[in-house]
Formats: sequence, C-alpha cells, structure tokens
Amino acid sequence: MDVCQKSIHIQQLKISYCTNKPDQEDTEEKIEREPVILLHGWGASIQAMLPIYRYLAPSHRVYALDFPGCGESDQPPVPWSAAEYVRLVVDWLDALQISKATFIGHSHGGRVSMMLAAKHPERVRRLVLVDSAGIRTPRNFRYYRRVYFYKVAKRVIALPGIRRRQAALRKRLMKFLGSEDYGSVAPGVMQGTFIRLVNEDLRPLLKQIKAPTLLIWGENDQDTPLGDGKLMEQEIPDAGLVVFKGAGHYSYLDCFPQFCAVISSFLHS
Repeated sequence: MDVCQKSIHIQQLKISYCTNKPDQEDTEEKIEREPVILLHGWGASIQAMLPIYRYLAPSHRVYALDFPGCGESDQPPVPWSAAEYVRLVVDWLDALQISKATFIGHSHGGRVSMMLAAKHPERVRRLVLVDSAGIRTPRNFRYYRRVYFYKVAKRVIALPGIRRRQAALRKRLMKFLGSEDYGSVAPGVMQGTFIRLVNEDLRPLLKQIKAPTLLIWGENDQDTPLGDGKLMEQEIPDAGLVVFKGAGHYSYLDCFPQFCAVISSFLHS
C-alpha cells in the first residue's frame, strides 16, 4: 500500500503527516472507522511507524505525523519540552477535526502521548505506549562522574591543535559515555530540545491518565528499561503490561506478529 505524505501549517511550522482517510468519504465510513494516531520516537519519522500504519489501515482511520525537527517537518524555533509537543499535536488534531482517538506512541512518541492523555483526557480513547520514554533515571554517583568527565573532556578537545579534530573526538566521547542520541543531534535547537526532554520526569502525571492503557516493552530494552514499564503499570490506573522476550527498544519491530495480535485484541476489546 502506497503512503502519500501531506503537509499542513501548524504554529507557523510545516508539519508533514500521512493518513488513509480519503479526501471525501461517506457518512457510514466515518462512523465505522475509529481514528488511530501513530507517534514516532526521537530522531525517527513516519517511516518508522509504517509497519503499524499498514497493518491498521484496512480497519481504522490511521494518522501519523513527523514531529517538528524530524522527517519532513520544520524544526521548532526554540528548544521544546514535552508540553510544546503536546500543544502541537492538539492543534494538529483540531486542524484535522479529530475530536478523540486512540494513540500509539513509541519512545518519545509515548512520552508525548502520555502527557497528552494526562492533560487532555477528553482527546484520548485508548493509549498504547511502546518502550515509552518519560521516566527520568535516578541520578547516582555514576551520573555525576560522567557529567564531570564530559565537562573536562570538552575543554580538552577545544584546545589549540586538537580543535580541528573536535567533531570526530566529540562523537567518540558521546559513544563512550553512552549518549549517542545526544551526540548524533546537530548542535542547536534540537540538541537543546533533547536536553529538555531527557531532564523531564512525567511520573507525577501517570495517575492522571484515565484512558485504558496497554504497555508493550522489549525485555532487553536498553534505552527505556523494562523497569520503566513496570513502574507505569503500577502508577497508571487502568494499565496492563506485555513483555516481548528477547526484544529491544524497537520491540514492535522485533516481534511484529505478536505486536499485531496484542494491539488487535486491545483495540477491539
């Protein structure tokens, strides 16, 4: 199935999205097809969600967008927090006249979906969080040691004679510190956005989520550990957790047939 991307201007930004909704549809079609919104992870795009999009398209009205700064969408004017992403999604829903929908969010898309469900419960019918971000890791001695080492190393690689190799050394430093996501983002607005996002902890919002919530996690997820999923299951009032054995951060791709079976059961319950 071909996917045709469209664009719309929201908050003076060009936002790229796709949908299987035809330009004109009859009344019966509108009633039968429940809208499902797909939100991708950090640094990804609509392309990462296409397997889910194609699977759900025959039975649902499916929408997916490129977050600002990703895919074919414009970059935000200043570093954003999760709240700005939520505002953008709500404005996009309004523009497309989608009053309420089921949200499936992976990683950063889960973070945005989580806050949206807590702050705008009237817009969320069901919630599927896949290897979701949003829980800040407790800062221990190891964290502060890494921060100190990074600050010292950053000054060293800025010294005359070393500066010309700064980009390559900085990339190796990020890899060594386990911060490849940060290091892969060009300095500027998106790097500032990344810093704001990873320093936010959405745990206080979990009890405010009223929508039925399905949590899907990879057993071996190293980016958003399984412990985060277990915590969300405890804190979100109506939540259930499914763990895919042997899967990583992209558990929905690692175990796609199982993923499809699980979300089909949840969406039709």
